[in-house]
Amino acid sequence: MIKQLIEREVIFVWWGFKEVLVITTLGLLGLGEGVKTEQPALLVEENVEEEKSIEVKVTVIYDNYPLVESLKTEWGFSCLIEGLEKTILFDTGGKGDILLENMKKLNINPEKIDIVFISHDHWDHTGGLASFLQENSRVEVLLLDSFSPNLKNEVIRSGANLREIKGPSKVCSGAYSTGTLGSTIKEQSLVIEAEEGLVLITGCAHPGVLDIIRSVKSHYHQDIYLVMGGFHLLDLSLEKLQEIYKQFRGEDVKKVGPSHCSGDHTRELFAQKYGQDLVEIGVGKTISFPLKLKPRHYNLETN
Repeated sequence: MIKQLIEREVIFVWWGFKEVLVITTLGLLGLGEGVKTEQPALLVEENVEEEKSIEVKVTVIYDNYPLVESLKTEWGFSCLIEGLEKTILFDTGGKGDILLENMKKLNINPEKIDIVFISHDHWDHTGGLASFLQENSRVEVLLLDSFSPNLKNEVIRSGANLREIKGPSKVCSGAYSTGTLGSTIKEQSLVIEAEEGLVLITGCAHPGVLDIIRSVKSHYHQDIYLVMGGFHLLDLSLEKLQEIYKQFRGEDVKKVGPSHCSGDHTRELFAQKYGQDLVEIGVGKTISFPLKLKPRHYNLETN
């Protein structure tokens, strides 16, 4: 009798996206053939979290072009990058007192900064480093391995963690160093993976701003959304600047933000040609863009 009951029991299982329905048909004495017993549905909750966009904000702290009246201007460049895994100070301008004063007015706490990224070993980009390290020596300072022993020793004496960069390297999730570019004046630029393309921040672009752009595109295989910072185009003729502009367009650079050593004529020409896609850079400028949610994996140095 037990054997007959087992043989005559049929179990139907229906799978849905959110629930499982189990129906049994039992041939039992006294219940008759084909009686269906519906078990309570087993709810399977979706464990799908919406990916929230992460906003990256770049604030220009130090520049020779004014924008916010209350902030001081001086020859040099520095900007702060927030919203990444780590908060990054890109260069430190030429004078520590101006750097720190502008930080204070912008409500930037030096102690909240995790990484100092130095593009190249020139006074107008390293001059504020010692003063900053007095405020926060618990940072990691990224220098090219070719930088002067004096600069490296300054970092070591402060108690900060010195990291020497040679080739293309990961700075933190979503941000990278180009590694050493140039021959006479060696320089590194910062690359950020934004949702709309790469954001490239240059200190002075001594290796050539177009060469930096091409190197980044070749290495990361993505289009460039924004190039900002110093372009080192101060003394070029209008004819040469127009040719450089055409090559920017040829490289599909969506937006530009020339500043510092780019030159007035460069800023005027790019403003005319790029129109709404020109980002006016000056002290106090803030730029925001969504970070790429799933950064690509690259074969980079870990240093």
